[in-house]
Amino acid sequence: MKRLGFMRGFIGMGMALAGALPALAEEAATTVTAAVAATPAPAAAASAVNSGDTAWVLVSTALVMLMTIPGLAFFYGGLVRKKNVLSVLMQCFFLMCAVSLQWVICGYSLSFGPDVKGLIGNLDWAMLKNVGLEPNADYAGTIPHQVFMIFQMMFAVITPGLIIGAFAERMKFSAFVVFMLLWSTIVYDPVCHWVWGMGGFVRKMGALDFAGGTVVHINAGVAALVAALVLGRRLGHPHKLSPPHNLPFAVMGAALLWFGWYGFNAGSALGANGLAGNAFVVTHVATAVAGLAWATMDVIFNRRMTVLGLISGAVAGLVAITPAAGFVTVGGAMGIGLGAGVICYLFVSFVKEKLGYDDALDAFGVHCVGGIWGALATGLWATTAVNSAGANGLFYGNPAQFIIQLKAVAITVAYSGVVSFVLLKLVDVVIGLRATEQSERIGLDLTDHRETGYTMLD
Repeated sequence: MKRLGFMRGFIGMGMALAGALPALAEEAATTVTAAVAATPAPAAAASAVNSGDTAWVLVSTALVMLMTIPGLAFFYGGLVRKKNVLSVLMQCFFLMCAVSLQWVICGYSLSFGPDVKGLIGNLDWAMLKNVGLEPNADYAGTIPHQVFMIFQMMFAVITPGLIIGAFAERMKFSAFVVFMLLWSTIVYDPVCHWVWGMGGFVRKMGALDFAGGTVVHINAGVAALVAALVLGRRLGHPHKLSPPHNLPFAVMGAALLWFGWYGFNAGSALGANGLAGNAFVVTHVATAVAGLAWATMDVIFNRRMTVLGLISGAVAGLVAITPAAGFVTVGGAMGIGLGAGVICYLFVSFVKEKLGYDDALDAFGVHCVGGIWGALATGLWATTAVNSAGANGLFYGNPAQFIIQLKAVAITVAYSGVVSFVLLKLVDVVIGLRATEQSERIGLDLTDHRETGYTMLD
């Protein structure tokens, strides 16, 4: 009864907070500085290189790189069994190398190059032809075009990396290599162009995605679910699996993700300006609220807070605030963080169990579910008082923006889901997806790489 009463009290507090958030957001909007409100769209910026903007985006690029290696690598690596830790680190490090090269050869041109009927970029910028040291006013008018290119490269690297969490411990490395390169080219690059590329049809719809809620998290999260379903459950799932082999590794990885996410979100302002400052602040606030919300749900249902729960909630908050970071106030960020912590917890703890699929590290439950909530919440709390190049959301008198966000989510889910399924089946037919039963029992560190993460002494 005490537990039920606590739960009712928490839900009541959450409803009261949610009811008050539009008013809080309206009040916060009036205090946003003129520098933030007057931040121009990138296309309207001056064409001269600004050293401060360039320095900030270069630092942000390094921060986003840090998110993949070592951030994501240690976060996922700590959560798997010790016999598979090197396989996860290897996969993340390999993506940094392979997708970087793919981006230079054709990925950047397909994603941001001159538009072809709103669907894809052409190959005019392949091998970085015409991508020089002068700004491109369509995307970022105060930083060199090459700096914008390499900043976006880091998003292209980490996105397929998120999918690893769903099929961890059971996909052959050779299949991983082929699938990821195909997925980056055929799924990530077109979706990136639709949402962020000049002429992309989702961008022209008016969808808001400041730093990758749709392009990165929903896109990868849907592919993660499809991969988990196509590959099937791990041996022994759900009865004979071990807990995370190194939770301190996972905590360190989550901390590095949080740190790097400032570059992910605030760097997406593409300048050292008020908009970057707002994105930085709301990213931190939403993450903190989401971590506490997940931890509170742990208390309600399990009677104690857990380290794994706290860091999972923080990551869910980072995911959810990503599309909204350049469009919402602190009040909106609190609402987004609260929703991320509660919704993702309920999905991972109850819905996943009911459905019975084996998303090993909850890539779908955190990234796709959190990304969908964040994209839709952007349609609730977005305000032009923060970013005049954006739009007002439902709570600011524009319900149409919520519908636009919903359409963008549906388009991404459908395309990523269908094409990811086809690619996985194709790779399975040609070279096989899943590791053998013997390899899975021994561990992929030894069977794929002939190495071990730990030396055991007698």
